[in-house]
Formats: sequence, C-alpha cells, structure tokens
Amino acid sequence: MNRHIQTHNPVANPHSISTNDNVATIDSAPTVKHDPSMHFSLHTDYALVTDIGGTNARFALFNLNTSELSAITKIIITPDHDLLTLIKTYLQAQSIKVERACIAIACPVEGDLIAMTNNNLSFSRSQVIAELHLKQLEVINDFTAVSMSIPKLTEQDVVKVGGAEPDLNFPIAIYGAGTGLGVSHLIKINGNWISLSGEGGHVELPMVNATEDNVLAQLREKFGRVSAERFLSGKGIVNIYQALLTLHHKPMEEITPDIIVNKALANSCEICQQTLTLFCTFMGRFGGNLALSLNTQGGVYIAGGIVPRFIDFFKQSPFRTAFENKGRMSYLVKRIPTYVIIHDNPGLLGAGVYLQNNPK
Repeated sequence: MNRHIQTHNPVANPHSISTNDNVATIDSAPTVKHDPSMHFSLHTDYALVTDIGGTNARFALFNLNTSELSAITKIIITPDHDLLTLIKTYLQAQSIKVERACIAIACPVEGDLIAMTNNNLSFSRSQVIAELHLKQLEVINDFTAVSMSIPKLTEQDVVKVGGAEPDLNFPIAIYGAGTGLGVSHLIKINGNWISLSGEGGHVELPMVNATEDNVLAQLREKFGRVSAERFLSGKGIVNIYQALLTLHHKPMEEITPDIIVNKALANSCEICQQTLTLFCTFMGRFGGNLALSLNTQGGVYIAGGIVPRFIDFFKQSPFRTAFENKGRMSYLVKRIPTYVIIHDNPGLLGAGVYLQNNPK
C-alpha cells in the first residue's frame, strides 16, 4: 500500500462506458476512430495486458511510464472463444499496435501451449508472438499478476479486516475466490518484490468440528479427493449449500452462487446464511494457514470477485476468528493484517507492473 511504498495510482478514463451483449468496455486514450484501410500506429509507451479468468477475460493498455490502465474491456468467455482472436479484435478496436504484452491467466503456465483449468481456452505462446509481431510476451499465472499489483495499491483500493499494521520486511500472502481459488506470495529481495506463484488452491482444507466434517463427507462422496477450491470458489458456495441441504434432509436443487449470497444477505434463507458463514469461516482458516506458512507479517490480501460483494457480512462473519485460531501460534497470526482488495482490475495492473519489472 502506498503509505509504505512510493507508487503510481492507476486511473481508467471514465469518459465513455458502453455495453454490448456480453462485452463491457471503458474507452480511453490512446485511440483513434477505426478505419479498416488505415495502418495501425505503434505505441512503444503502451503494452497489452490481459487478465484471463475462468469466467471473464479482461484486456487493457498499460502505460509503461505512468502505470496507468486505459481502454479496459471485459468479455464473458464462451466455449467457442479463441484467445488470439480476442486479442486481435481488441487491438483492432483500439487502432493500435504494441511490442510488449503480458497475459495473466488462471492456470499453470509451463511450455508453449497454455490450456486453462476451468474453461476450454488455450493458446500457443509462439503463435501469439509471431502473429502480433511482439518483441516481448510474458505469460504468468493470474495470481502472480494480482500479487504484483499489491505494492501499487492505495488505501482506497483495499478494506482492512483486522490485525495490526503490516511489516513489509516480511512476506505477503494473496489469495482469492472466483471461478477457482488462486494463491500467491510476495517476498522482498534486495528491496524488490518477487512473486512466488503456485497452485495453492488445490491443497486440502482441514475441518475442525462435526458440522464441517459432515459437509466434507458430502463433498467427498461427490468428488473423491476434495481440494480447498471445492469450498472457496463460486462453485464452492454451491457445493457447501447443497451439502447442507442433504444434511438438513431437504430436496436437492440447482442454484447459482449469486442467489445463495443474495438470499443470505436478505436474511430470507437460513441455509443460505449458514452457507455464507461457512464460506467466510473457511476463507479465514485458509488465509491463516497461508499466513503461518511464510509468516506473512506483511499482510494477507484477499482478491477475486466474490468477497467484495458482501464486505459488511464478511467483516461481521467468523472470518477473522478462524484466521487467528491457530493454537500455540495464534498470538503470531493475530498481529497479521488482512485486507480485501476492492480495486476493479488488480490483475491487469499487476500484469503491467510485471512487464515494468522485467524489461527486454
């Protein structure tokens, strides 16, 4: 956060906001009116940044000098989408060519062919470089990108939920529930923040009482091995809800996470409230485990699209109690601050910062 680290605050131009079916775009400079016959101009001050999740694909231009994001576009991913085509369409709409790009994507990023975990999207690094005539392409995990945004965030970009002040001589943990569960860490080496990427969302989540044991047993019948992501994601909210239906001898029903959350917040469904309470509890326990793993006195940050939808409920939930309930190490974890990121596009910002930190 910028009270500790000198930063530039990203600002998207708010002048023009348009929506078209499954596309939402915030348009800003540098753009010119598109003419198919014209040659696109090369802007070396700008890089293409993308944040590809399990549900949404986000695109933006990142000013490498000012750290500002512009021309932000969000698209809901469908089975027939091709990432290279989406990128070409985006750049064509901005009438711009770039030499550098960073693709942040929600999956492991090894090898030339990148295939996503939670949808059918895939692409070839070499093909993207060749067809876009790039001098530099970085492909990173989406939570590596989110982690790289942390030092750039301002106090207005986060909501603090407990703990003391951060000690930035220690590591930082970042995790977040969305379509899946992402995890990353930041460590400081010679004054520079380095992101440690991984697939921490696929570890197991321990249960600590009989009710939780029974919920886990229901998910084990359905999935066999049950990872933390089976609880801490949009589908995870549904999994918890359906397990509770069975345990309460209620008929099974198909439902969306949004409906569960909305009913819980409206106090119109007791099982929905129990579901959301368990979700927040599990978020706290998982975050506390991350805090202990690297002694993250620099703070624990929660990203993803789910928790910001119910900040007030989250702050009043057992989240922080579960975070701190670490037995003999509780005294250590109690000092560690937790934050919910409310910046609209931390993944895009972090992808741009990654490029800044890795010039080629």
